[in-house]
Amino acid sequence: MLALVLACLVALTTDAAVRPPPLEHHISTLPNGLTVVLHEDHSTPIVNLQIWYHVGSRDEREGRTGFAHLFEHMMFKGTENVTSEAHTSWIASIGGQSNAFTTEDTTVFWETVPAQYLPLALWLEADRMASLKVEEQTFKTEREVVKEERSQRVENQPYGRLSEIIYDHAYTTHSYKHPVIGSIEDLEAASIADVRAFHDAYYRPDNATLVLAGDFDPKMAGQLIEKYFGRIPKPTKPVVREIPREPAQTKEKRVTLEEEWPLPVVVVAHHVTFDGHPDSYPLHVAAKVLSDGESSRIYRRLVYEEGSAVTAFGTASLNEDPSLFYAAAIVAPGHSPDAVANALIEELEKLKKEAVSDHVLTRAKNQFARDYIVMRQGIDGKAQQLGHAVVIHSDVTTADGEFDIFQGLTAADLQRVAETYFKPENRLVLTVMPRGSRATGN
Repeated sequence: MLALVLACLVALTTDAAVRPPPLEHHISTLPNGLTVVLHEDHSTPIVNLQIWYHVGSRDEREGRTGFAHLFEHMMFKGTENVTSEAHTSWIASIGGQSNAFTTEDTTVFWETVPAQYLPLALWLEADRMASLKVEEQTFKTEREVVKEERSQRVENQPYGRLSEIIYDHAYTTHSYKHPVIGSIEDLEAASIADVRAFHDAYYRPDNATLVLAGDFDPKMAGQLIEKYFGRIPKPTKPVVREIPREPAQTKEKRVTLEEEWPLPVVVVAHHVTFDGHPDSYPLHVAAKVLSDGESSRIYRRLVYEEGSAVTAFGTASLNEDPSLFYAAAIVAPGHSPDAVANALIEELEKLKKEAVSDHVLTRAKNQFARDYIVMRQGIDGKAQQLGHAVVIHSDVTTADGEFDIFQGLTAADLQRVAETYFKPENRLVLTVMPRGSRATGN
């Protein structure tokens, strides 16, 4: 595998990227609704198991945020058959690793274990799905853990709240408005009945996808999955999602506010389409042209050439529902936030007016290919690409098909999406000044 990765990366320094081998897979659905994706990889004697629950902060309603992230914690706190934290301890005791993560759209639990321990990993995940204890004391304890996590990772980090501020002002209605980690006030106000209702609504086989990658016999693995997961009953009522639709923005929005930060921050954001839409691919490449690394356009201009920013960055943050594309900069001392905002807007406008050169386009596409290939170096990355394709795109073939889509993009594609989305009426200009500076509303 390492030799293949090195060969592919060498190719990236020359011309078109070398396409990696396809992810051979088998996909099926159990009678209880659980989707199962199997990918054999006998390169090392290990297996990676991922359970993708199709629930994230997107599914939370106003006033009850943070539940998906809360359950990332609570799912390790014991079942009818496994005591609190024993799941993690068992996996560690056999030389394995386990963890979880929550996004706007999904919550994923995973284990990587020696291949001979696959039955244990499957049993532990099935048991967690079938018989999690959702108890009031556990809820209160984990609520305190989340509060501490928020304090360390968000509140006490320089510019830690920037993402929250961007999304809070970019969205008016959709649940992407609130952060994945949630609101402490909402968790404090929640009852154990609220928490149990959220669990019953989403942590169920017909809202989950099991992805297994690694060194296993597919027939035996299928039998084990059927044995442990097949007996979990399918709920009688379907999953119900009531996610408010974000209305189209019709005029430019400018917001200035203050935070306890040492330097001003400027953000220029636009509403864009969703992950997997045909326009999402050139938007990803446009983000690399603008903001991937120190040789990107906005970094080179603002940091190196003008010295007006300490750093500059951006992203095409594409999720399951229509999302955001933004560029941001931390303003250098003695420089004007308005001038930095105008420079960011000019770079976005430049994508509309001028086709990128062949050299720039090839570089950006090769950056994508680099990320894509490196992610496939391990079985966990392969499983994650398959899970994302199934859960977010509802199409497992995109796990492979996206590579060719990206490599086939043209400069005209980038110019087209820039003209489509980077319009003044679709723009948010956000300025965050240090506390004590003169601030005005929008």
